[in-house]
Amino acid sequence: MFSSVAPQIADELGQIREQGLFKKERIIASPQRASIVVADGTRVLNLCANNYLGLADDPRIVAAAKDALDQRGFGMASVRFICGTQDVHRQLEQRISGFLGTADTILYPSCFDANGGLFETVLGERDAVISDELNHASIIDGIRLCRARRLRYKNRDMADLEAQLQASADARRRLIATDGVFSMDGYLAPLREICDLAERYDAIVMVDDSHAVGFVGPTGRGTPELHGVTDRVDIVTGTLGKALGGASGGFTSGRQEIVDLLRQRSRPYLFSNSVAPAVVGASLKVLDLLDSGDDLRATLRENTAFFRERMTGLGFDVLPGDHPIVPVMIGDAARAARLADRLLGKGVYVIGFSYPVVPAGKARIRTQVSAAHTRDDLELAATAFAQARDELD
Repeated sequence: MFSSVAPQIADELGQIREQGLFKKERIIASPQRASIVVADGTRVLNLCANNYLGLADDPRIVAAAKDALDQRGFGMASVRFICGTQDVHRQLEQRISGFLGTADTILYPSCFDANGGLFETVLGERDAVISDELNHASIIDGIRLCRARRLRYKNRDMADLEAQLQASADARRRLIATDGVFSMDGYLAPLREICDLAERYDAIVMVDDSHAVGFVGPTGRGTPELHGVTDRVDIVTGTLGKALGGASGGFTSGRQEIVDLLRQRSRPYLFSNSVAPAVVGASLKVLDLLDSGDDLRATLRENTAFFRERMTGLGFDVLPGDHPIVPVMIGDAARAARLADRLLGKGVYVIGFSYPVVPAGKARIRTQVSAAHTRDDLELAATAFAQARDELD
């Protein structure tokens, strides 16, 4: 059977290569940090990790993970409701709830699973879900699994959101789903306006805050804190795999009734192994560090402002904002890939993003600033960008 299918798949792969869209995985031979070692032994500056607070290789986090290994073992070999719940799992859920100001939290193997298990649990065929058109793939896939009516609104367009709310007036439940930060642009959702519309039209608000929890907002509580709507957002999903240590694991946090229902019926929770104890122990330590001071967040803000100003001054088309996601717009997919390759040769590790990850014709190099970067690191990166651009031109 596969002998007839293989040529078809090979043709698809050939088309991807011809369009300059083929994605190659680069191998890293070191811990994740501001500078990394690639497979050939070369050390390069890493400018494309989600390691916003620089905690992925922080000795305090590594020590906490080792301690959890000693105290609670390597893995659970079970799902939560059978024999996969340790005391540290509940401690982390309670700590996340306290950090975010929510009633309760439920852990998942990833935020992709958190989003994948949310919508089909909370919504049925009499309900409606209204989703921002640029939401993360995990929200899109999660919505596809549910039987609710699906509506989309233009990115951050409140007039269109209101029109979709009016169009779904006959639904039993309505849920507005949005990213807190849109990962390809670094743009923030207008949560205050979204909450105003939700209250006017009696809708639930769900925010995926994966690119915000830990560093966005006055104390790092994310976009609901930044916009002053913590008590008005009903559901927050997020990850432990970005600012909160950079390992793996995700969560859904919010209203008690919703979390209780997820524990009973959310399929990724019921049928996936528990988050590994080492990840849980390290995540608890991350929350301790975040509560102890603002140094990492302050450094990240300063680094972001410097790099954005430097790249703009060099004439690059950088999407505006103050988030450490700093998209350098290129346009052509093949050119973005060539520029990324040339930058690697200059000691700067970045990746070109193109369709279908971003819209066709809007290829970019999405750089991401970390608190672990030094000012010299960022100056080196900006200079390398300018040199690589000039060489390509």
